[in-house]
Amino acid sequence: MTLISFLGPKGTFTHEAANMLGEELIPYCTIPAVMESVANGDCSLGVVPIENSIEGPVGITLDSLAHKFDLKIFKEIILPINQNFIVNPGCKMEDIEDVYSHAQALAQCQDFVRKNNIQPHYAISTARAAKDIIGDKSKAAIGNSKIVELYGLEILESNIQDVDNNATRFVVVSKEDHELTGDDKTSIIFSIYEDKPGGLYNILGIFEKNNINLTKIESRPSKKGLGKYLFFVDFNGHKDEELIQNILKEVQEQTYYFKVLGSYPQYVR
Repeated sequence: MTLISFLGPKGTFTHEAANMLGEELIPYCTIPAVMESVANGDCSLGVVPIENSIEGPVGITLDSLAHKFDLKIFKEIILPINQNFIVNPGCKMEDIEDVYSHAQALAQCQDFVRKNNIQPHYAISTARAAKDIIGDKSKAAIGNSKIVELYGLEILESNIQDVDNNATRFVVVSKEDHELTGDDKTSIIFSIYEDKPGGLYNILGIFEKNNINLTKIESRPSKKGLGKYLFFVDFNGHKDEELIQNILKEVQEQTYYFKVLGSYPQYVR
């Protein structure tokens, strides 16, 4: 049986994504803890969120992949996110004074929270928020429908997110690379020389001249001072293809920090 860690507790959106893998699932309380479980061999795979279509990248995931763990992205999962306003049985909207959820979930539902004049509070996860409101009719949580089943709560209003096409991308991390499938993408990190004008432009030009499509580019502070950044880039192709190998070699020659995060099958919705 393959053991798979995920950002818990049970009832989170990450739990829902991990369920799609159909193996033995083990919850961990933080994203670094999930990655550590894979790095030390306690689990074969780990599932963590990496970006949301409304709120953008999950910084702790990107930073952990860049700085803390030598893991590979083995697979990606894209999950439509429908946020629900969750209460104790019998509660009405006028009973609610406070709402609890993960920071990303609250950010995705700002209009609803503001319109109903409810005080928002951060929780470590959507599932933890739901668990903590049990028995208190002045409190509500925001999360997915699975939470209701787990904790005996009710959905007072569904689909309360600000934007309808809300989705989160999750990555499955492993110590092993995924084999070439013929429909893959590759993720890399690099940092350019700050004193070299046009450095980023030149690197992106490598992909353009080889007719390789970039599917994402994201910058993050390198943690080495203001104005110093790491660039996360996703593009079509697998690192074991000859063309991609040549591109990666050329990019590495023009950067002072370079890391391949993995090549893996593109998610098909």
